[in-house]
Amino acid sequence: MIDRTPVTSSNISSIGYDPDEKTLAVEFKDGTVYHYHDVEPDAHEQLVSAKSIGKHLHANIKGAYKFTKQG
Repeated sequence: MIDRTPVTSSNISSIGYDPDEKTLAVEFKDGTVYHYHDVEPDAHEQLVSAKSIGKHLHANIKGAYKFTKQG
């Protein structure tokens, strides 16, 4: 399991990252967790520091990386 940190976002509850596996974990407000694979560390940093995390996720992560839905 990847530890996640709460974030301020209207749709996203928390974000975590495993640098060894290059896996980005995103938990949405509805409790759904997605793992995005082969994500470079700078992509994770850009996401968590974005002015709008949700918009950044939609524009730069979704569709760019393979993912698995957890649970």
